[in-house]
Amino acid sequence: MTNAPDPALLAKAETLTEALPYLQRYAGATFVVKYGGHAMGDPELARDFAEDVVLLKAVGINPIVVHGGGPQIGAMLKRLGVES
Repeated sequence: MTNAPDPALLAKAETLTEALPYLQRYAGATFVVKYGGHAMGDPELARDFAEDVVLLKAVGINPIVVHGGGPQIGAMLKRLGVES
């Protein structure tokens, strides 16, 4: 019997360590997140999306979820010089 760490837990810890500077930088910010039809049609993607939105809120980021508007969002990002 070994006390080897669980690889899944190590992977999660690594992800959180990499994300921490961004979480700190954007704490209190508002993000607009587009939720498209492809993700809505796949139960696993829908669940993952919901978990991600909950995580954003839990770390102090204010997500606003919109559906559709892809071309308009893309045009505005281009106009603002934001790469997506």
